[in-house]
Amino acid sequence: MKYFKSFSARLKNMGPEDFEKMALDLFRFQAKENAIYQAYLEARGISLESIVNVKEIPFLPIQFFKKHEVICGEKESFPGFYSSSGTTGAITSRHYYWSEKYYLDHAEEIFYQQFGSLEGYHILALLPAYLERKGSSLVAMADHFINKSDSEHSGFYLYDHDQLVEKLQVLSNGKRKVLLLGVTFALLDLAETYAGKFPEMDNLIVMETGGMKGRRKEMVREEVHHFLKGAFGVSQIHSEYGMTEMMSQAYSMGSGKYTLPSCMRVYLRDSNDPLSWSPREQGGINVIDLGNFHSCAFIETQDLGKLDENGDLEVLGRFDNSDVRGCNLMVN
Repeated sequence: MKYFKSFSARLKNMGPEDFEKMALDLFRFQAKENAIYQAYLEARGISLESIVNVKEIPFLPIQFFKKHEVICGEKESFPGFYSSSGTTGAITSRHYYWSEKYYLDHAEEIFYQQFGSLEGYHILALLPAYLERKGSSLVAMADHFINKSDSEHSGFYLYDHDQLVEKLQVLSNGKRKVLLLGVTFALLDLAETYAGKFPEMDNLIVMETGGMKGRRKEMVREEVHHFLKGAFGVSQIHSEYGMTEMMSQAYSMGSGKYTLPSCMRVYLRDSNDPLSWSPREQGGINVIDLGNFHSCAFIETQDLGKLDENGDLEVLGRFDNSDVRGCNLMVN
């Protein structure tokens, strides 16, 4: 716990030049204190001494969060966990947290870096499926955002679309921005049902979190965004890229490209060889999330992506046969 507090303080004050040193320091800590990661390194025959730069750090396949407790130290130090969404009967991931307050404050800081203070927004969260189960990190984050917005108009919506549309009409001429944060299938359902009934709003931001969850046929991102832009009368559809196994989030202001927060980096692995870096501009997404200092910061995801010249991430889809997940984005 002492290490968690000290590292979180370092993370809050880090500069861009500090990332690699902090990642290597964290690797050495987790290689010793995380029993699952330690066993994974031993199985691959990797010693601590052999890793001298960030690109040599091994990434733990994300599936380990389904069957193991991926934590540093003893389970008694962790008061709770977040769980992933999944199809009926599927094994879901568990990400134990050492401090829920840390997660919520961290998420707020990342949001602030791109969008400013939450007090400048009304937060309308359309998150069915997530609200209907326990342990969603997305719901916890949205609830925190709603409370920090300090707006009587902020709140959750399940299937009460009439009330949501009425709320948009009430807020259409206000000075505050309105953030409509929704799981993709729910935004599409809303847009189809109330096409032509939405008020004109210069202060509206529509942000999708990904996810069809088997409720609708899969669609490519461009098709989804084109439809939503037309229905809501906005020029861009914003997006959030996050997952249960990560403490941090990345946001897209439109065009499907995510700006990574200072605590995250993405490396692309060869789609056919997970132990090699991609020789092309796209490949499997490996994430270093320094916010995961209590669990495992080095994650081999099941997502496909590419990086542009500015380091912004475009998520292209998922590997075949990977699980249906709440953060599942559409394949181009």
